[in-house]
Amino acid sequence: MTLVQARLAHAADVEGFRRQARALLHAGIEPDRVAWQVEAGGDDAAADLFDACAAFRADDLPQPDAATPSVRVPAAFAQLCDAGLLHRSPQRHALLYRLLWRLRHEPGLRHDPLDPQMRQARELARAVQRDIHKMRAFVRFTALPDGRHVAWFEPAHHVVEANAGFFARRFAQMRWAILTPDRCIEWDGSRLQLRPGADRTEKPAPDAGEALWLTYYEHIFNPARLKVAAMVREMPRRYWPQLPEATLIRPLIDTAAGRAGAMVDAGATPARRFRPIVPLRAAVPQHTPRTLEELRVATDACRDCPIGAGATQAVCGSGPLQAAHMLVGEQPGDQEDLAGRPFVGPAGQLLDRALAELGWARDAIYLANAVKHFKYELRGKRRIHKTAGQREAAACLHWLEREIELVQPRSLVALGATAARALLGRPVAVQGERGRWLHERADGLPVLLTWHPSALLRLPPAQRPAAYAQWLSDLAAAREAA
Repeated sequence: MTLVQARLAHAADVEGFRRQARALLHAGIEPDRVAWQVEAGGDDAAADLFDACAAFRADDLPQPDAATPSVRVPAAFAQLCDAGLLHRSPQRHALLYRLLWRLRHEPGLRHDPLDPQMRQARELARAVQRDIHKMRAFVRFTALPDGRHVAWFEPAHHVVEANAGFFARRFAQMRWAILTPDRCIEWDGSRLQLRPGADRTEKPAPDAGEALWLTYYEHIFNPARLKVAAMVREMPRRYWPQLPEATLIRPLIDTAAGRAGAMVDAGATPARRFRPIVPLRAAVPQHTPRTLEELRVATDACRDCPIGAGATQAVCGSGPLQAAHMLVGEQPGDQEDLAGRPFVGPAGQLLDRALAELGWARDAIYLANAVKHFKYELRGKRRIHKTAGQREAAACLHWLEREIELVQPRSLVALGATAARALLGRPVAVQGERGRWLHERADGLPVLLTWHPSALLRLPPAQRPAAYAQWLSDLAAAREAA
């Protein structure tokens, strides 16, 4: 049987494999007739075992021209092939060329997930992908006096060149080099350079940053959460000699049980509190508030519902007594809770814009809310508004009614469904009843319904102009009626 020798420039010569494979497939060379060899310098370079018996080299075969149909394989196999070629197995080239040959002559192979050779190729690719990830995780740079940062790493497979782009993007602002026994990569701040492998003696000596890193690593090691098997699975022992912190791992594991016991014996650490403790039910004045200031003090101490315990303060209304209009919203928001004044956040800014367009002075109206405390839920460090429930609104109703008695407005404007339900004592469909004066209160005060400004802010941008115009029309009707 006549052998054809296919030579590759280096162990990670993916382009060379593609070129040779295309020529071999075009010439109809069967896999059993191909002897793959990596040029001297690769760590898995084969001996010139077939030099004497090989009739010719694959480089001597004519390359397919532009008119020749290209070899088409599934995109998934092309990716599998690129990864598998970086494996250290000396049989990887023969295996992948055999699969290329079979895909060309056995189209059904691409649909066979249990084929032994395809499974073997997938195992090679998975091992390479793991090694690519491990290199990114375990490279440790050392600072040199000349400003460069140098790292020594011993990959399990030929992944150095495949990772070069990642490190160039990650550390684009510094000059660095990664030395490995196979190939080395260097970045001068503008371009990458590849050079032959280095010797372990070129590994740089530890710098001051390494001692700082070891101190940090030792202090964040949590013996109570130690799972040795999981740690070794994520940090295989073969990488330990390349990691500075590896010298601490064994002593930390050996003392983990004692340290965990000491943590248990030490007892609980007192919880840190970031705000004063608020009693579940504070002392509420026994007499009915006679002024707005007394009302503010009473609502601030109210714990008839859980909202008050989490809010910064109660937010009562603001404006003149005996105002022609009292505008009632739903509840204070985050900014109102911090400032202690109603309608100072985004919804208040939209209300100010509407009042300015109508020529309606803000200090001529009384602004209030049906619920006096801010209800929210925490998402990270942010407080996200939550609509008050019916029980919470009912708990605040007597404060709202007392506020109306003290202010003595001539009319009420309900901004939103929560305010309308509190003022009218029944469920309200704002969209259907907005813009009309309703005379249902026992005290005879008329109530006009319209949207809350925050409802307009939540609309899609395309719907806002029309809704804003209708809302402005409702406010104009309220002003003219006074």
